[in-house]
Amino acid sequence: MTDPIADYLTRLRNAIKAAHRIVEIPASNMKKELTKVLHEKGYIQNYKFVEDGPQGTIKIALKYNPQTKVNSIVNLTRVSKPGLRKYVDKESLPRVINGLGIAILSTSKGVMTDKEARVEGIGGEVLCYVY
Repeated sequence: MTDPIADYLTRLRNAIKAAHRIVEIPASNMKKELTKVLHEKGYIQNYKFVEDGPQGTIKIALKYNPQTKVNSIVNLTRVSKPGLRKYVDKESLPRVINGLGIAILSTSKGVMTDKEARVEGIGGEVLCYVY
């Protein structure tokens, strides 16, 4: 697999389109950090790291609105790709849908959102947009 983060986002996208409640994804440290950020910001309901075998899996419980049955994640977009990395400095951090969405960045202080990076005053690699 050449791009595990794109695979992670695609599995989430497919599970949302199929209206699944739980999705299982092969684990890695970067995927665990992405999952933690999505949970902190309220885009997923819950998650669990299962240590089985050499790699382990991540079980993610997706979050749906009880009345309308619409998922809280409308769009997941991969920004930085293995063939073309996108790095930003602290002055040019992206704003997703004028602040309604989040951009997830990989920085020297760990994986965080664009808002947290503005507070910290650091830039990094833009991994994806979520709204």
